Amino acid sequence: MKMNMISLACLAAFAMIQTSAWGQLRLVYDTKNAPVNYAVDLLRGQLASVDETLIVNHAESLDQDADIAILLKGEESAPEEKLSPFHMIQKEGYRYKWENGNSTLLILANDPVGAMYGVLDLAEHIENSGTYVGVEEKTFQPSLEYRIIKFNLPWSPYRDNEATRIHTHTCRDLGFWEEFLDMMVENRLNVLSLWNNHPFPYMIRAVNFPQATPFDEKEMLEWQQFWRQLFRMAKDRGVQTFIVNWNIVVSPEFVDAYGGTEYNDLSDQVKQYIRESVTQMINEYPDLTGIGVTLADWMGTFDEKMTPQEREDWIADTFVEGMKAADRKVKFLHRSVLAGDPMAMRHLLDQTELEEPALVEIKFNWSHGHSTPKLSITHDYHSGELDERFWKPFPENYRIQWMVRNEDFFILRWGDPNFIRNHIKENLHEYVNGYFIGSEGYIPALDYSHVPSPDKTWQYGFEKQWMFYKTWGRLLYDQATSDRYFETILEKKYGEGVGIPMLKAYKLASKMPLRMASFYRSTWDYTLYSEGFIAAEPSSRDRYFDRSSPFISILEWMDHQTLDPDWISIGDYVRGQGETEKEADGKINPSQLADLSEQDSREALRITENLVKFENEYSGAFKSELMDLATWSYLGLYLADKIRAGVALENYRYTGDPADKEKAVVYLEKCLEHWDQVIHLTKDRYKPVPHVSTEHYGDEYISFSWEALRPQVERDIHLARTFEK
Repeated sequence: MKMNMISLACLAAFAMIQTSAWGQLRLVYDTKNAPVNYAVDLLRGQLASVDETLIVNHAESLDQDADIAILLKGEESAPEEKLSPFHMIQKEGYRYKWENGNSTLLILANDPVGAMYGVLDLAEHIENSGTYVGVEEKTFQPSLEYRIIKFNLPWSPYRDNEATRIHTHTCRDLGFWEEFLDMMVENRLNVLSLWNNHPFPYMIRAVNFPQATPFDEKEMLEWQQFWRQLFRMAKDRGVQTFIVNWNIVVSPEFVDAYGGTEYNDLSDQVKQYIRESVTQMINEYPDLTGIGVTLADWMGTFDEKMTPQEREDWIADTFVEGMKAADRKVKFLHRSVLAGDPMAMRHLLDQTELEEPALVEIKFNWSHGHSTPKLSITHDYHSGELDERFWKPFPENYRIQWMVRNEDFFILRWGDPNFIRNHIKENLHEYVNGYFIGSEGYIPALDYSHVPSPDKTWQYGFEKQWMFYKTWGRLLYDQATSDRYFETILEKKYGEGVGIPMLKAYKLASKMPLRMASFYRSTWDYTLYSEGFIAAEPSSRDRYFDRSSPFISILEWMDHQTLDPDWISIGDYVRGQGETEKEADGKINPSQLADLSEQDSREALRITENLVKFENEYSGAFKSELMDLATWSYLGLYLADKIRAGVALENYRYTGDPADKEKAVVYLEKCLEHWDQVIHLTKDRYKPVPHVSTEHYGDEYISFSWEALRPQVERDIHLARTFEK
């Protein structure tokens, strides 16, 4: 067997290796390997914290005693593969194996990223135990191959508004990206996908269409240096990078210089421009991993309708041909959104000549993946219907990644490992090899919501939302990760005694938006914002929708479907369709849901109140985090009593009993009390912030805050009092 670091035979020749001198560990590996270098630097820092010095020798230094050796499989396989120590190690996996009388720990991997993860996991073991001695032999494989962040860029943005533009400066700062990529590696997230409408003018000066970019030579050089450094930083950390666009779009400068239209221009000129731009981008950015395409919006969402086959043919003539003409192969992401015909998509992917299976991203429960873990709707069609032809028959040249979008909480911290575990367990099929997490209406760059204060010990949005990335990343990497891991992280962050209760509070409080989105069926981005009880646009044309404000009124609340098929709507429940045979089938009715929400919210409040005693010992971030969990809890109480109010008012509509109407009023008055607690917990910490879905309602709703919505909470009481059958 040939190895590109150091052979097992050479290691065996380290006859009678002696234990290293106290305070020193000797590590042997190929020091030209960037991802491993990154991990070794972190290992060195961790060892320094326990008064150990790491001495590194290049793989060729065979005369050195080794305490740890990192080995990568070479280009040639052993004649008997099953005898290979690398046997059964999958992509990005690793194996720990002790040699030389348990004096040398081998970290074996088939690729540099797997070796990197082996070193990083060893560093964590040392952090927790104080030594590398006692590491158990094991073979580890990541649970999912692709653990992807969806990151919308603020230039040529899909959502062009202040909530997007506010991040422009931060997202041009490579210091931000260094921190973000470090976070990704720490949480084992391995793909950064960067999304905007039309990326090419910000990346290349197209040879045959040089005026398609708005930038002069100096500005373009600065952009190119930015991209090259970003892609290199990612590659050095074992993070893949994808550029993802929407179609069909060109820049305003292209239209000014060459004619045509900015959107849905089907001309041969635009096809040539896109095709050549794809090729040029791949060639000019050798560290870019892949590209992705969207077949919706200016192909089939608005007035410019194209058939599914016409869309795929356009992609074939532009992106596929552009990839084929490039100097190297790249990975390809084909989104399913509004693709409309899986057979046409399959035929296209048969033509792409990819070296690895394509990625096909499917929106899980459309834009509101933080809901039920049951796949109820997608965005492959406007109707949301599921089309099993995306995975039946089994796809040979592509795999599916679920897109779990977050359009439901942009401000409050969130983290429920149980939800993520259940999601993976329910939806990890043979044809699924990854997940996307991310938002369309929120960019985790500048933290623009929190007021300046001693409590604000973080700079960026993703740092405040650390538990979101921690729980998703670690469980996608290893779905067997236990609660103890997250409890330990909390104790390291905030001190002994905090871990177990705080994780429990996180899990209880984080159920609120999941229940909200499971109970109140929504589709595209603007049809729900759980954190604010906002539905700025209707998700169904046959349900009552009140356009007086984006807030979900009690009348809208009563007349709405559920997303989770095992949950019963208020209307069905009151009309008597849910109390007997449906409950026997394990269905959850609104009254039961309200009781669960109240129970969990009160328990979370009890825990956070008990944790307040630690505030003086730990950082201001701890106090802020507890207040977020308390805010979720009061929103959970609001959810419970709004459900009860809806049931009571629907009962009044059905029976005409005035006592039911009065009961609804009482519950809505309690709702106002809960909302006032939310205001109390947030108004001094969070500024009114721009919000993507509400600005078209007028100046009153350009910015979001819970305090600004109080009149709408009060209005519900009036609506109930004046409601008639």
